Amino acid sequence: MNINIKATNIELTTALSEHVHKRLGGLQKFLEDGVHVYVEIGKTTNHHKHGDVYKAEIDIKNNGGKFFALAETNDLYKAVDMATEEIVRELTTDKDKVDTLYRRGARSVKKMLKGLSARNPFTSK
Repeated sequence: MNINIKATNIELTTALSEHVHKRLGGLQKFLEDGVHVYVEIGKTTNHHKHGDVYKAEIDIKNNGGKFFALAETNDLYKAVDMATEEIVRELTTDKDKVDTLYRRGARSVKKMLKGLSARNPFTSK
């Protein structure tokens, strides 16, 4: 997994980079090898009335799918955590959906082979 970090309107420190790598390290179990993960962190603007607003964007291009998460809050580390939670939620939903479709198809084929169902799973009739 290749993680590319881009900082906007802030300086990318080693602590911040380590935090992003630590949070996104757990995504390895959902993704294949060679996947590119693009992370953009930074301050949205310099003129907010109620303090700074930071954002974290995570963009993953996996084989066969694109996943995106965005989080904005007044703490940069919290924004990274929130975006990571959102991307994990998207990845688990996609993985569960694929597993469910596989199981449903296998169940249909099993019924057809047992003779319990006259339905052909390949033509949906």
